[in-house]
Amino acid sequence: MTPVLVSAQAPEIFGGVHLSLLGLTFLLSVLTLWGVRRIRGTSAEAYVISIAGWALLGVSLWRLVWFLLPQNWDIENSLPLHFSDALRFIAAIALITRSRWAIAISYYWGLTLNPQALLTPHPNMLIGPSLSFFFYWSLHIAVLLVPLALIWGVGYRPGWWDFRVAYGAALVWAAFAMAANGLLGTNYAFLNHHPEGASLLDFMGPWPIYVLWLAVIAGCLWALMTWPWTRGRAKQSASTKSASADE
Repeated sequence: MTPVLVSAQAPEIFGGVHLSLLGLTFLLSVLTLWGVRRIRGTSAEAYVISIAGWALLGVSLWRLVWFLLPQNWDIENSLPLHFSDALRFIAAIALITRSRWAIAISYYWGLTLNPQALLTPHPNMLIGPSLSFFFYWSLHIAVLLVPLALIWGVGYRPGWWDFRVAYGAALVWAAFAMAANGLLGTNYAFLNHHPEGASLLDFMGPWPIYVLWLAVIAGCLWALMTWPWTRGRAKQSASTKSASADE
């Protein structure tokens, strides 16, 4: 009788498990937009969004504490120095307080830096169920949903001030993370060398060239993400000035 061999190979990027998680992300995005638009302008809007913010904050704190416990401590992963570590708290603040600076960072970081973790996760993050698996996917999906809810759901509109705040904050966080990496020998935010496994950074050259490319690409991409929102306001302002001049 031929023995049956059971494969212990980890799930692959864009394999069945990964595609299922991406499909779930898409479904939750659609449901979030539909749900927020349904309650937009009603008395339930502020309550529901605030509750979502507190829930995100609670899970983020739970993850932070869990990774700092002695049995889970790993200097390479436990410190909250990735962009996503900062983003999940900023996104929670955006939902709870509606602060413009927090919404701005949630929009630009959440729709560009965060999807990298969804599209090219470490293969270990495709093995579940586990608490690490839950934290990874629930929080990365959540901070993607936040800007969708606040920009296309509630109706906040980014401008050039928002662009400057988000870009400036990214540069400050990158400098802080790189300094910490230099002291600790770590690679938070993947700013001191390429991450393990495949990633989009592989197409941007060696360190530190890819860091410079990231800064340039982020600036250009975020400017493009700002321009459509400001173009309409510029036309409206010009129309108003023209009408006032005719009077």
